[in-house]
Amino acid sequence: MIVHALTIAGSDPSGGAGVQADLKAFSAHGAYGMSVLTALTAQNTRGVQGVHPVPPSFVTDQLDSVFDDVRVDAVKIGMLGDAATIRVVADVLRRWAPPVVVLDPVMVATSGDRLLAADAVAALRDELLPLVHLLTPNLPEAADLLGVPPARDEAEMTDQVHRLGALGPAGARPSVLLKGGHLEGPESVDLLLVDGELTRLTAPRVPTRNTHGTGCALSSAIAALRPQRSGWIGAAVEAKAWLTTALERSDELHVGSGHGPPHHFHALWPPPAPTSPRR
Repeated sequence: MIVHALTIAGSDPSGGAGVQADLKAFSAHGAYGMSVLTALTAQNTRGVQGVHPVPPSFVTDQLDSVFDDVRVDAVKIGMLGDAATIRVVADVLRRWAPPVVVLDPVMVATSGDRLLAADAVAALRDELLPLVHLLTPNLPEAADLLGVPPARDEAEMTDQVHRLGALGPAGARPSVLLKGGHLEGPESVDLLLVDGELTRLTAPRVPTRNTHGTGCALSSAIAALRPQRSGWIGAAVEAKAWLTTALERSDELHVGSGHGPPHHFHALWPPPAPTSPRR
C-alpha cells in the first residue's frame, strides 16, 4: 500500500520549509502527504517576519480529524512553537500510537530566528521525546536539548549523539540522527545512533546558499521512507543521498533572493533546457 505520512508543523508561504516542504518531500518519496498546522508564519528566503500560533485545542481537532478517518503510517513533527502545543501533540500520539514518529526539533530557523520558546524545551524533552522513534536535531538544536555549547567537530558530535540517545526514560529512548551540516570541510557528516550502534553517514558538502528547509526535507524524507525500508539506516542513507542531489540542483529553481530551498523534485522534473546563445 502507498504510505500515508502526516506532518505536524508550521507553514512557510514561500514553500521552502515547514509543512509545504514536508509535503513535497513525502511526494518525492512516493508517500501520500497529510498536514496539521501548528502555526502560520510570514517568512521567505530572507527570514521570518511573523508567527501566528494555532490555538492548541484546534491542533488537537485537526489531529483527531486525521487519525479518526485515515490510516497514518508515519508522522513527522516539525515546528511546535510552545509548551502547550507540545503537550497536546504528545497527548494525541499517546492515544493513537502511530508506528513511526520522527521529530525534527525545530528551534531556530536557518536565518537565525527562534521558532521554539525557550521555556518549551523542557516540555519537548520530557513529554514528547518518549513518544518519538527518531530524533533529528542539527548541532544548535542538539546543544539546546542538552544545555551545552554546539559541537565543534566530529568528536564532540559523537559525544552529543550518545547523550541525546540517553534522554528520556529507559525503554522509550529514540534513535538519533545528529546532523553535522553546520560544520565545515569537504564532507557533510551525520551520525545515526540506533540501538546503541553508531553509523557514520557522509556525502560531499555542496557549496550552495540554498539551504532553506533542508532539515524539514531530510526528516520528512526519512519518515516517508521508513515504512518502505527495513530499518532506520536504509531510510536515512537514501534520504541523505536524495537531499545531496536536491542541493546540487537547487540553483535550477531561482527561488528568492536569500537562502533558497533544495530542489525536492529533482528526480521528477527534467532539468531546464539550455538557453541558445543570441545571434
